[in-house]
Amino acid sequence: MRTREVRLWDSRKLSSSVSSLSLGTSSGLLVPLFDDDTGLLMLTGIGDTAVDCFEVSAAEPFLTQVSHCLTDASTRGAAMVPKLALDVISCEVVRVLQLTDSCIVPISYQVPRKSSGQEFHDDLYPDTAGTTPAMSAEEWWKGGNKQVDKVSLHPDKRPKPAAKQTPVKKELPRGGRLAEFKTPFCSFQDQPHGCSTSSSPLSTPSSTAAPSRSPSSTSGLSSGFLPSPSQSVKTIQNMLAGPTSKFRHIQGAVMHRDKHITNIRNLNLTTPGECDGFCVNRQRVAVPLAIAGGQIVVFERSGPGRQPDTALPTIQNSVNVADFSWDPFDTHRLAVAGDDAKIRMWQVPEGGLKETLTEPKLVLQGHTEKIYSIKFHPLASGVLVSSSYDLTVRLWNLESGEQVKILTGHQDQVFGMAWSPDGKLLATVCKDGKVRIYDPRKSTAPVQEGPGPEGHRGARVVWVCDGKYLLVSGFDSRSERVLYLFSADSLSSGPIANASLNVSPSTLIPFYDPDTSVVILTGKGDTRVYIYELVPEDPYFIECSSFNSPEPHKGLAFLPKTECNVRDVEIAVGLMLTKTTIEPVAFRVPRVKKEFFQDDVYPDTAVWWEPALTAAAWLSGSNGQHKKLSLKPKDMTPAVSEAPKEAPVRKYLPSSVYLEEKTDEQKKDEIRCAMVAKLGNMDDPLPQESFEGVDDEEWAKYLAQIVVMGVQVVGRAFARALQQEYAASQAAARARGRSGQQSAAASSITGMSLQEAQQILNVSTLSPEEIQKSYEHLFKVNEKSVGGSFYLQSKVVRAKERLDEELNIQKQEQNQQSQQNPET
Repeated sequence: MRTREVRLWDSRKLSSSVSSLSLGTSSGLLVPLFDDDTGLLMLTGIGDTAVDCFEVSAAEPFLTQVSHCLTDASTRGAAMVPKLALDVISCEVVRVLQLTDSCIVPISYQVPRKSSGQEFHDDLYPDTAGTTPAMSAEEWWKGGNKQVDKVSLHPDKRPKPAAKQTPVKKELPRGGRLAEFKTPFCSFQDQPHGCSTSSSPLSTPSSTAAPSRSPSSTSGLSSGFLPSPSQSVKTIQNMLAGPTSKFRHIQGAVMHRDKHITNIRNLNLTTPGECDGFCVNRQRVAVPLAIAGGQIVVFERSGPGRQPDTALPTIQNSVNVADFSWDPFDTHRLAVAGDDAKIRMWQVPEGGLKETLTEPKLVLQGHTEKIYSIKFHPLASGVLVSSSYDLTVRLWNLESGEQVKILTGHQDQVFGMAWSPDGKLLATVCKDGKVRIYDPRKSTAPVQEGPGPEGHRGARVVWVCDGKYLLVSGFDSRSERVLYLFSADSLSSGPIANASLNVSPSTLIPFYDPDTSVVILTGKGDTRVYIYELVPEDPYFIECSSFNSPEPHKGLAFLPKTECNVRDVEIAVGLMLTKTTIEPVAFRVPRVKKEFFQDDVYPDTAVWWEPALTAAAWLSGSNGQHKKLSLKPKDMTPAVSEAPKEAPVRKYLPSSVYLEEKTDEQKKDEIRCAMVAKLGNMDDPLPQESFEGVDDEEWAKYLAQIVVMGVQVVGRAFARALQQEYAASQAAARARGRSGQQSAAASSITGMSLQEAQQILNVSTLSPEEIQKSYEHLFKVNEKSVGGSFYLQSKVVRAKERLDEELNIQKQEQNQQSQQNPET
């Protein structure tokens, strides 16, 4: 399936691997970098824009993902910096150098720790291999086996380097310039949360790193993302003033199994690149089969479930299927283009196929060679356009069954076609490297022409932003998948913006929602679905959270907007085709007040099932447009225009308060309140007007990112106050005598301090009821089935065990005091 894999082998038993990990489809060779001291494995692919970090262990789960770092440019090579070059005072455990086309980018992995800035953490830095060879080549050839001596990474214990010579200053040659260095920092933070592959609230389209995906480490290095101090100001500015999107945290989820169509047999996996693989409408799904005669099976959406093992009634097209499409105004009519240069129109009877169809209702003939693709007109009924190997694009009137126009000008294969939203213009993207726009009723030659994608492996085109722009998905000269945005008024000037994605052999198939200006893209055989919001100004592309399928899919087709469940804030519903199933996938925008109709997400949509014109009227020069329809149910109140407004409540004090002189007790109380506020209150979720975020359960998954953001905003004053509070708590622990020693022993045994356990469970007082309530909530929202992981749940369990141990210590101390003072 061309899926990249990482496999772990036991050198004592090489008959089979002990663990494997799938990293999606891409043609870029994976570069593995392993740090033996920490057991961390860095993986990046040639042409990729991400660096993944995994922890390798000798027991299950063997390979657990720790971090996922996105970079600005594609990787051309990668190397790991030696351990002796790391900044151990800043808790840097690994540094990777990424080679790009124009620069070398250092990527630093740090573990945030509470320290004064001069403390060395022995638990992070075991002795590492030195630079002195253990033996000579001659000794090794004679059978010698010696190990390189270990050296300490402690700054005071390292071997002193030889005296350096004064470097000779050299002038750069005329026109020379230094390479540009950019430094994304990926760090680990010990907080439970439910991160996904999507962007966190801290990431921006222009940021050089992204938060980690589901952390699952057992070494104490849990995932999270913390920008370096040099980037903090820029990150906050981008977060507060940069481009934002209400769809940024969009979530894709496969619907319940009772809506799946399963046990599909003999699926055709070799449809041409110009074909989407299968097609759907609101009532039925058409899927090609790998059976002689170009057979197509039609499933009714009203009857999901397991299909029988026996043969199903099909449409026998006689020749191999090149492309096919449902009529948007007739859910029973299916147009099928074949290898014999003919287009056959099939009529599916009411209730679905009960017997095999062998005779089409209409056959369109005119092309002289195999047909590439076909598209129905979006407004006029009975108008169809087709492209062929004969390098022509032809218009057909289905009412008369005749060919009415032949569009010329293409010098090579036509990769894709798209009608404009108003139905006046037709855009094409061609293998000859050109993008063209036709006005087919006025001229057979293109009215505009401009440079298209450089690659010659496939492309698609779609009109976006009310028909003012063209979005083309294709390849560049290095076979990277790229999105190009063209102005429909000036194709000759080339693309006004582009976005590189990754290296993969399949063409990205775009689905564009004109109501939200969101485009969803994926390729046949991919596991990742990309989502962008398109805006008609810089930066043009606003990246949203992506969706990953558990296995490579064979196609993704979308249902009409009226099939979305507005009560769950669904903005798109697609059907995903796998080897043997058809699974519905819902794309939802997380909102707090779901009881209200989200009218900012659901403008009036087109009445797509009713044609605005007949074929004869459109061909004669008439124009029309669809009527509009509100998606608001009668029993729902619009959230933006009519819902009651709630005044936002400030959850914490401004940073200026911490600059004032206060007593130690005041500082401790204020810091404790601030931390609780940043962690959020699951019983009192933030209102939608203050943050277009998630509901109470989803909010718990972003606790770690919110804590990081809060620490950045408060700044140095908060850090100093936090250090003072930590020092005060240490002094208080020492003053507690025997109970303090028991608590310290419990922290050592469990590997977690009392303060860390309270932060993880978000409890301020050691109340058994409060601890149990918080534990049950966090354990539930971090289940693997809802985007969490077993590692997150284990952190919650460990935190509860630590707090239970502390309660036992306090109970023992109270019993001893009561025995010593029986009268009391």
